[in-house]
Amino acid sequence: MTPAEIAYRAAVANADAQRARLVDSAQAAKARISPARLKQDAKDKVAATALDGVAYVGAKVQQRPIAVTAAVGALGLFMARRPITALLRRLYVRFHDRHRQFGD
Repeated sequence: MTPAEIAYRAAVANADAQRARLVDSAQAAKARISPARLKQDAKDKVAATALDGVAYVGAKVQQRPIAVTAAVGALGLFMARRPITALLRRLYVRFHDRHRQFGD
């Protein structure tokens, strides 16, 4: 074999190796951008962010339990303002009607 043939065969082998690496890289890239993989990555990121948020809130609650309790209580009263108002109106009417019955 002549040195030119040896160099040619080495170049062909090198080209085949490079082609195989290119195909592997293309398949890996295709796997990384597949819709299922992107969906799973998004789910994982959302879950990690939610867990970080829960841990942060937990730490803040431990730092300031009274302030958090007051804020949650105020929010609860705000959210239940209509049922509470309706209850107080019914109680007022019952109490008011009871005084009218006894007064007559």
